[in-house]
Amino acid sequence: MSGNKQLTHLLVGAAAAAGAAAWAIAPRSFNDKRNNFVPVVPHVWYAHRGLHDAGSGLTEQYAAESGEYVALARRMAMQAGYGSPAVEGPIAPENSLASFAAACEAGYGIELDLQLTRDGQVVVVHDGDLLRVAGDPRRIEDLTYDELTRIPLFPAPAAPGDAAAERIDFAGGQPSTPQTAPDGYYQHVPLFADVLRVVNGRVPLIVEYKFDDNSLWGERDEALMQRGDELLRRYDGQYVIESFNPAAVQWYRKHRPEVCRGQLAEPPQPGQSDWKGWFAGLLGFDWMSRPDFVAYDWQGGDLPQMRATRAMGATAVSWTVRSRAELEISDRWFDRHIFEAFVPDCASDKA
Repeated sequence: MSGNKQLTHLLVGAAAAAGAAAWAIAPRSFNDKRNNFVPVVPHVWYAHRGLHDAGSGLTEQYAAESGEYVALARRMAMQAGYGSPAVEGPIAPENSLASFAAACEAGYGIELDLQLTRDGQVVVVHDGDLLRVAGDPRRIEDLTYDELTRIPLFPAPAAPGDAAAERIDFAGGQPSTPQTAPDGYYQHVPLFADVLRVVNGRVPLIVEYKFDDNSLWGERDEALMQRGDELLRRYDGQYVIESFNPAAVQWYRKHRPEVCRGQLAEPPQPGQSDWKGWFAGLLGFDWMSRPDFVAYDWQGGDLPQMRATRAMGATAVSWTVRSRAELEISDRWFDRHIFEAFVPDCASDKA
């Protein structure tokens, strides 16, 4: 009898744990979506940080297919009025106005990243500093937008297809910003308002709110949410929002329930010491955000948490697919794809 009681307790405990896990990772309910007239994630390909000829993903690992991608980015950017065949360096570096215009010309949606400058301007840039994209180690939060306009993305000797800019030699001194704009053609970190003007509703956007520490929340984080959303409220085009920080997605749950929102995540790593990051990888904070979609590392689509949230109604979005081989693997598990470094085949059902 005692053995039967123990088994009963184990079964009840297991059922309770399973129920709690399902509650924690459940997406927004169907009734909530219906009551708030929430749109779905538009069914298009999403160019990661725009269609770019320098930046993320353009590494030796993907060289077999990235040449075609870089050529397309340059061709589409020039078609949109940026650069010319005479420009030897990059024309459309990642997260630049030219890269977004190129994506629009090619008919791709766009995934992009928002941060705040020192003077509180909402700009589009991925990294917390400019080292990888401009060779300048200074942080975005320490620079004004006016300064950013005079710092070229991927300056010479960068070449089309480069994944990272060469570090600038400041002659042994502290990094500084030129007083005047550099000569010749170049792109710089753009204002989000200018990006919206360039896109002008032509293609859908996935807008990511970026933070230094996704386990914290402060006044500056709140300011980014408010100012980014103010710009989106005035924008007449399709967009959805996402963030790794569940508090940012929760902000939209509270203030803009009519907006389609997504939780970004990546698989927990064995031995990971950051318990919050590990729990986030299991989608354990989705009870805060109740997302409409989950944007997950392309390699994790068949993980139990992704299978479960998709079964409960969440749209699955992959990031970032960089080759046809990766697409073939991830396409089984994801409904939408964020891509770079290769040109997706139109024959795919995601095209």
